[in-house]
Amino acid sequence: MNKETIPTIDIAKITTKKDARIAIKKLSDAIHFHNYYYYVLDSPIIKDREYDKLLFQLQELEEKYPDLKTATSPTQQVGGAPREELGLIPHPIPMVSLKTVYNEDDVLSFDASCRTDLSLLEVEYIAELKFDGLAVELVYENGELVVASTRGDGQTGEDVTANVKTIKEVPLILMSHKDVKPPARLVIRGEVYMSHARFNELNKRREDEEEDPFANPRNAAAGALRQLDPAVTAKRPLQIFLYGVAEATGYTFETQWQVLNTLPKWGFKVNLQYSRICNGINEALDFHREVNEKRDDLPYEIDGVVIKINSIAQQEKLGMRVRDPRWAIAYKFKARQETTKLLDITVQVGRTGRLTPVAELAPVNIGGVEVSRATLHNLSEIERKDIRIGDTVIVERAGDVIPQVVGPVEEQRTGSEKKYNLPKSCPICGKAISVSSDKKYAECTNRSCPAQLRRSIGHFVCKAGMDIEGLGWKRVNQLIDAGLVTGFASLYSLTVDDLTNLDRFGDRSARSLVDEITKSKERPFHSVLFGLGIPLVGFQTAKLLAKEFRSVDRLMNAKLDELIAIDTIGPEMAQSIITYFSDNTARKTITELKKAGLNLTAKEAVPSEQPFSGMTFVFTGTLTKWNRDEASEIVENLGGKATSSVSANTTYVVAGASAGSKLAKANQLGVKVLSEEEFAALIKS
Repeated sequence: MNKETIPTIDIAKITTKKDARIAIKKLSDAIHFHNYYYYVLDSPIIKDREYDKLLFQLQELEEKYPDLKTATSPTQQVGGAPREELGLIPHPIPMVSLKTVYNEDDVLSFDASCRTDLSLLEVEYIAELKFDGLAVELVYENGELVVASTRGDGQTGEDVTANVKTIKEVPLILMSHKDVKPPARLVIRGEVYMSHARFNELNKRREDEEEDPFANPRNAAAGALRQLDPAVTAKRPLQIFLYGVAEATGYTFETQWQVLNTLPKWGFKVNLQYSRICNGINEALDFHREVNEKRDDLPYEIDGVVIKINSIAQQEKLGMRVRDPRWAIAYKFKARQETTKLLDITVQVGRTGRLTPVAELAPVNIGGVEVSRATLHNLSEIERKDIRIGDTVIVERAGDVIPQVVGPVEEQRTGSEKKYNLPKSCPICGKAISVSSDKKYAECTNRSCPAQLRRSIGHFVCKAGMDIEGLGWKRVNQLIDAGLVTGFASLYSLTVDDLTNLDRFGDRSARSLVDEITKSKERPFHSVLFGLGIPLVGFQTAKLLAKEFRSVDRLMNAKLDELIAIDTIGPEMAQSIITYFSDNTARKTITELKKAGLNLTAKEAVPSEQPFSGMTFVFTGTLTKWNRDEASEIVENLGGKATSSVSANTTYVVAGASAGSKLAKANQLGVKVLSEEEFAALIKS
């Protein structure tokens, strides 16, 4: 298919099954093709609305002719029917793990053994990243994905076909390259993972929903891949890298490097950026040291480097040990773990009343970050790990993950350690708390609890919400303690006289804050909607709801099927929105915000006022003037589009401090790069 080709389909003119079959084939082929450019090459070549139109047309035809829907249809990448259990799949060739080593001496010993057995003075290796994810095997028959499974015990794995299909980077149909046509049967292996950015977004969502955050990206990826309901997996931001071929009918690969360079031609995502041919073991060790220094800057979690003999013939000559191959090892990095004293366990009360125990630690440096607090998740977890106040504990930090207490160092106990008991009343308001039978959930039963009010107000005034400058946590607490703020709307009744009666408020600072609060009335509808703190509704969902319903009145009266019909909004989120607005307190809040003059209706964009129309921006690195959501909103308000990936169609890449691979790709593609200052100047102009 020519990459510029977008099939033109007139649905109204399709009246026979034969015509529908032809149209469905054209649409499916086009969507698979553009999925490859978007998800694998990270270089989209058509606009989002053009892609969405193709997918919508395909869905419409498949609904009209359901018997023409195939297992490899792009519409199947949003999740299938739930299952009662995951079945088991035998691996055609055992899916063994690699021998793990932790020091250079063991690596040198591995090399000496390989050179001796191969009668060589030097061996050519391939060094690749060891991703900290979940190993999977994909089987393709006649170019179509037929089964996907986890490693399991190496002989048999769990059937996760329906879940793997939801990963957009996995081709359901192999691409045909002019030089290398896909084999009739292909068994390929790789690693499912979750990037730091997507993991942090997922954890933030879970915290907003008062759910326990995942401990690390690997646990999150493994949990998502093993869901019984593929629709749940589809909502989790999974990605994949492929790195090995176990079987390929009609193909004989000479080297692992050839494998890595062939797989992308069939539509697979391969990490060639961090794969290297090494002439001798010293170059492989250099690669390990280099990657170890960069690992904190990588967008995904790795825990070491895999060193393989490049020659497939030499691999076959060396063969296998009982449990692992003799031609490869995994050289792991040192774990980011330290020990410290657990001084106390305190309780945080979330804005929905959820109580979360937090470890107060003697400060300790882990991977360059000083850690003095760590999550303990819940009472059940504390009891399971037998963590006691006064223990010496192992604390772990992986990448940007929330620090967590792995467990106690029991041999260092003195007998003075104390078992932890959850308080019977809320530490903030003193009212009773409710604890679930499994001890995984505890919450304050007082809906007027100041802790819930403090966090709700703090969320409401944040930058993505009402963006009220000067109203940080300390001042929010001060206003609540003084009885001046009892809810969102009460902020808009504050006067200069109210504020000047408080400590640390002069006439000038009081007037400045009142002016900021007044200015916030101009914030767009979606910012108000986000600020309300509706469970499960994040910033992007708030924007989507504002765009679809245009007013809070329409949204408050939306039906379940109306909400579910919106892309990315599932039954759980839809029910959460309906539940929120069915509460009389929430409706009263909306009425009060209307009277206060807040913007609860979405404004129509004026085309003539869109200077960034047709432009696409990508932000990378650390920005100082705005966070990425704010910068993206500025671009969108000026008619442009902000995306997460760099392509030849990108207009500008805005690079902050510590910009990484996106900056490199922009330079490679010749995309204009702006500093943050140049971006600010462009906005002004």
